[in-house]
Amino acid sequence: MTDQASRLPAKAIILSAGQGRRLLPLTENTPKCLLPVSGKPVIAWQIDTLLANGIQEIVIVAGFQIGKVEALIAERYQAYPAIRVVFNPFYEVADNLASCWIVREEMNTGFLLLNGDTLLGDNLLSGVLHAQTAPITLCIDFKEIFDDDDMKVQLDAQGRVKQVSKKLSAKETDAESIGLIRFNEKGAQLFYNAVDQALREPEKLGSWYLSIVSALAKQGVVGSHSVAGNHWCEIDFIQDLQKAGNCFSYQETDAATLSG
Repeated sequence: MTDQASRLPAKAIILSAGQGRRLLPLTENTPKCLLPVSGKPVIAWQIDTLLANGIQEIVIVAGFQIGKVEALIAERYQAYPAIRVVFNPFYEVADNLASCWIVREEMNTGFLLLNGDTLLGDNLLSGVLHAQTAPITLCIDFKEIFDDDDMKVQLDAQGRVKQVSKKLSAKETDAESIGLIRFNEKGAQLFYNAVDQALREPEKLGSWYLSIVSALAKQGVVGSHSVAGNHWCEIDFIQDLQKAGNCFSYQETDAATLSG
């Protein structure tokens, strides 16, 4: 094993507990992560991308209609026993920080953290895995104008993250988070400790995990990795599904090829 390979993340955690109410009526009985993009479920796009990049231990945090998620994993990925689903019983009353808390014991090594509604283009993840990394590396992209729903990022002159929030002003905003973070072993320990403590404060139940990342950024441990020029898509609204379908085309051989 090369030194670079030995430092690659050992696992991925996908946060897919929510219903995705902004996609109603499509998500009335189907969780967002199972909605089809070009005929292939969102979660399958994510898993196939991770497998193609050598990450076979994948922990999916599910909540709404979890039985349907478990059924898809059992049917489609039976050759991959390290892919498993963990239940977040608080998905109706908490945000994704609670999902991180549910699986905090999985943060015992370097890992990737992926939002359940982010699709990654073919070469994007490879670039993240082979880049020089900080303890915590936030994947970012750039555009001319940021809207209220963007998770905005402020950077310092060296490209380190200063803060992350949807509430940053236009003057403070340099980039947006795409919903993918890489943690090395040190970063994983820092994040674990912060997440473990966070929900001891009741008001944090409705928080995003990126509030933890933003707090850790004050210690100078959060770097950034630009994915500019790569395809990716965040699915929040029905029009996002249509855009994703234009960017991602499905081949039924994907999973079979990976297991062959």
